[in-house]
Amino acid sequence: MHISEGVLSLPVLLTGAALTVGGLYQGLKAIDQEDMPKAAILSAVFFTASLIHVNIGPSSTHLVLSGLIGLIMGWAAFPVIFLGLLLQGILFNFGGLTTLGLNTFNMAAPAVLVSCFFNRLVNGQNPVVASISGFLTGSLPILLSAFLVGVSLTISGEHFLTIAWAVFLSNLPIVFIEGLVCMFCVQFLRKVRPAILRPQIA
Repeated sequence: MHISEGVLSLPVLLTGAALTVGGLYQGLKAIDQEDMPKAAILSAVFFTASLIHVNIGPSSTHLVLSGLIGLIMGWAAFPVIFLGLLLQGILFNFGGLTTLGLNTFNMAAPAVLVSCFFNRLVNGQNPVVASISGFLTGSLPILLSAFLVGVSLTISGEHFLTIAWAVFLSNLPIVFIEGLVCMFCVQFLRKVRPAILRPQIA
């Protein structure tokens, strides 16, 4: 779901960068010393999962796991995802550095938003509701991220409209897979370490 270098207009790039700076500020404030190991592990998981990708025009589709990261880290999903994208851009030229701000926002913002909405349900007493909420927490951020990527491309030029639709549609299978992965992780963590599913969202 990376957007490549040299595709987006300057206003779109600057807007994405500014929004990501705000998200990083909130995310870094939310991380305490005890959260550092979780942040490092999840950033490595994000980095590894995103290495397997399929190029689609100026973008690509792959596992993201942003919903799970948002559920565990809350606002700290911004620095976690930012670090993963930064390493991918430097080491493998995935996405690129000029689009780093917008790519981070497109992936992290939906994760934080959805985790705010479903966190209480995931941690509720009803295991069925928790499982369904876990599925939605995993799937909806991918759907929203694909939508934001499409909007970013469309705003940058009407000639990207077809590609924007292709990016959105190509991510629909990933939506289902991410939902299942997050649901199973929620079920497992509720049994072995439920406290990890309670990030502070402020």
